[in-house]
Amino acid sequence: MEYRQLGSSGLRISTLTLGTMGFGGTGWATPVGNIDVAGARRQLDLAKDAGVNILDTADVYSAGLSESIIGEALAGDRDDWLIATKVRMTMGEGPNDAGASRHHIIRGAEDSLRRLKTDHIDLYQLHEWDGRTPLEETWAALDHLVQSGKVRYTGISNYTGWQTMKAVAATEKHGFAKPVSTQVYYSLQARDIENEIIPVSIDQGLGILVWSPLAGGLLSGKYRRGQDAPEGSRRFLGWTEPPVYDEEKLYDTIDLLVEIGDGHGVSAAQVALAWTLGRPQITSLIIAGRTEEQLADNLAAANLELTADERAALDKVSLPELRYPYWHQRNTATDRLSPADWSLISQYV
Repeated sequence: MEYRQLGSSGLRISTLTLGTMGFGGTGWATPVGNIDVAGARRQLDLAKDAGVNILDTADVYSAGLSESIIGEALAGDRDDWLIATKVRMTMGEGPNDAGASRHHIIRGAEDSLRRLKTDHIDLYQLHEWDGRTPLEETWAALDHLVQSGKVRYTGISNYTGWQTMKAVAATEKHGFAKPVSTQVYYSLQARDIENEIIPVSIDQGLGILVWSPLAGGLLSGKYRRGQDAPEGSRRFLGWTEPPVYDEEKLYDTIDLLVEIGDGHGVSAAQVALAWTLGRPQITSLIIAGRTEEQLADNLAAANLELTADERAALDKVSLPELRYPYWHQRNTATDRLSPADWSLISQYV
C-alpha cells in the first residue's frame, strides 16, 4: 500500500480509504449494504491487513448508525485508524438540524464523537456547500473544534471550484485552520472535476479524496451493453447516482476496462481504480463492498500497475469535450499556463 500526503498537511494516508456508507444500511442507504458490527469488524480487518489506515463515514449515513457501528467495531483498535466523517446534511426535523451554522457544526461534531466512541475526529469534512451561512461563521466553528482538540484536520466535499476558493480565502483572511482536502466524485464515467476542482486543488494544495470511483458499481464490469442491471445491484434496487448522460460512451469504457482486466487477470473494477489513482492530485479512493469478496477485490487495485498504453487508451475512450473557456485558453494562452491549468489543457494539445 502506498501512502500519500493529504494535501499540504503532514498527514499521510493510504491510497485506498475504507468507505462505510453500507455500515447499517438503513433508509436511503439500503442499496449500498446493511453491514452489522460483526461484518464491519471483518471489513476493518481486511482493510487493515491490506495497509489501509483511514476510514470515511458521515453523520447522515443511516442517520448516525454507520458511525455507531464504527465505534463498536473499532473497540481497542482506535489508534490504528484515522477517522474521517462529515457534517452538513439534515439530521432531524428542526430548523437548525442541517447546514453549516456554528450551531449545527458543533452539535454535529459532539454527536459524532459520542457515536464513534472517540475523543477526536481526524478529518472533519463539510459534506456539502451551504450558501446561506456566512463562511466566517462556518470556519470559525471548525477552527474552534480544531483548537479544542476535537478535530485534527478539516476538509470540504462536493464544492465547486469557486466555492472551494472562497472557503480557502475565508480561512486565510481570518487565520482559521485551512481545509486540507476536498472529497468529490470522480471516475472514468464522469471526469467533471478536471475542469475546475483538480486545478484549484493543485493551486491551493488540497488533497483529493474520491467517492464512488467505480461510479456506483457501473465500472465494476457487471453492467454490460444491452443487458439489464444485475439482480441485487444498486441500479437494480433503484440507486440513481451517478447520473448517466451518454450510455454508449459508458459502455465503450466498460468494454475497454474488461479487455484490459482480462489481460492482467484482474477485474474491470481494479483497472478503473488503478486509472483513477494515477490521475493528478488524487490522494485516496474511497472503496467499499457489499460483500467481503467485493472489498477484497477492490483492495487489490492498490497493487495493479497499468502500462502507459493502457492508460492512454482509457484516457481517450473517456475524454470529455473541452468546454469554454478552456478551449480558448488552449488556443491562445499556452505560453502562460500554470501547472494547475495544464492538468486539464495538456490532454487536449
